[in-house]
Amino acid sequence: MMNTKAEIERVVEESGLATSMKSGSLNVLATPQMIAWMEEAACQCLKLDEDLTSVGTKLNVSHVKASPLGAVIRIVATITNVENDRKVSFWVEAYQGEDLIGEGSHERVIVNAEKFVNKTYHF
Repeated sequence: MMNTKAEIERVVEESGLATSMKSGSLNVLATPQMIAWMEEAACQCLKLDEDLTSVGTKLNVSHVKASPLGAVIRIVATITNVENDRKVSFWVEAYQGEDLIGEGSHERVIVNAEKFVNKTYHF
């Protein structure tokens, strides 16, 4: 079972700044932090059995407006397509107040958690 849409709110903290994440030289919301929040919101759309999880496989987003330390960011993920009950496509958006700061498409694949981990490379 899936929710068509999920929405979360997060606050820009020092650890999520571009300077802290080494993704830029300004004290503004880092694109990798915005993307992580988009993936988090997408995951909340999925109500999976205990042995299942989802993994991100594709992301194509634009980060169009800077947000300062302390800004409240609202992230919305909407399911746009489900293929073979495994591949789920989303449209993700991030807002600061009413201003759109980022948007794009995201795909996740539903997998058996144990089987997936067992397929990873081990040293």
